[in-house]
Amino acid sequence: MSNVVNHRSGLMLALCLGTAPLAAAPLNEALKPLPAVPVLDPVKVELGRQLFNEPRLSVNNTLSCASCHQLTSGGADNKPFSIGFDGKPVQINTPSVFNASLNFKQFWNGRVDTLEAQVEQVVISPVEMGSDWNTVVHNLSTLPAYQNAFKQAYPDGVTASNVQNALATYERTLLTPNSRFDQYLLGDTDILTTQEKYGYQRFKDYGCIACHQGVNIGGNMFQKFGVMGDYFKARGNPLESDLHDASAKTLEEAVDVMFKYQLGRNPSQEDKDLIIQFLKTLTGEWAGKPL
Repeated sequence: MSNVVNHRSGLMLALCLGTAPLAAAPLNEALKPLPAVPVLDPVKVELGRQLFNEPRLSVNNTLSCASCHQLTSGGADNKPFSIGFDGKPVQINTPSVFNASLNFKQFWNGRVDTLEAQVEQVVISPVEMGSDWNTVVHNLSTLPAYQNAFKQAYPDGVTASNVQNALATYERTLLTPNSRFDQYLLGDTDILTTQEKYGYQRFKDYGCIACHQGVNIGGNMFQKFGVMGDYFKARGNPLESDLHDASAKTLEEAVDVMFKYQLGRNPSQEDKDLIIQFLKTLTGEWAGKPL
């Protein structure tokens, strides 16, 4: 292990006679803790939750948002490429819906700015849900339960924009705060092991933090994949749709690819292991339970 000083901000705790100690101050880091789950209109959130699990959004009533974005599986699914309404795999690995509201763009290629626009595109995608918004609105409008739910949430009832807004409102509640690293950033510096702290230091020293920073540890800028080498040429079979190809089966493999093609560096196995230990501290909670 190289001689790197363990990074740990000094915290001043005033212990005054007859008073409780001051709360630990948040650390001044480029990475920021996830915010708390926002308090939004509960009627719209519940409607959005129902729509998230509604297969009538797809052309043949077989696919819901939850089919690919499984909240019990990290907000994605266990497939390299999710299955569309027609039973065929899509071309790009499905991103997690968790914390998606914190990304500055939506979709891997960043082609829309909002969750509402993302919903609008997925429903009409010829390889995902394959439907159209007139059909979706008609199908939902024929169901008394949805008629009543939309009237409670929106004065104009069932419309395409209201479906999109309800879904986006629900998705904005799908944050996963309170990871051990979040707690560390908030001042609980004892919650990480020494090895995990070394891993965070390596994460910064090697330059991973140049792209993976901010509140979502990424998702706030565009970056070229293959800064230090042509990944797709080396892999072979370059495709028009290449963005996230699901070729790394493990976190360890993904770290290796990033070192080679993004950083152009060859770290020791020990340093890679430390970084992976740090990365595993990023898993937070959803609905009050660890993911």
